[in-house]
Amino acid sequence: MSRSSAEAEFRSMALGIYELLWMKIILEDLRIKWDEPMKLYCDKKSVIAIAHNPVQHDKTKHVEVDRHFIKEKLESGLICTSYVPTGEQLVDILIKGVQNHVFKNILDKLGMKDLFHPA
Repeated sequence: MSRSSAEAEFRSMALGIYELLWMKIILEDLRIKWDEPMKLYCDKKSVIAIAHNPVQHDKTKHVEVDRHFIKEKLESGLICTSYVPTGEQLVDILIKGVQNHVFKNILDKLGMKDLFHPA
């Protein structure tokens, strides 16, 4: 169980990196070369700042392994992190309840139609 939102976010970032590494292996098996850094998006600026800063933070004392793993992948150029505001997270309609206007906005971005409430 996470002790803080930063800890939960670090664990999520580490799992996301593991998935990106797995996808890179699959692409290599398919002989598709990917030399650019893989993009990992995060909606917490503080977590991105901590991931780039090797200084010990009180919020991260329980996530040392994840923090060092993320820092290593950032420094090697394998991944890059970008901030995405919470309101623009497209995955939100799949994992949580969102307000109606946010739902419609994300559907438009995904190029999807709402079958139950046609416009």
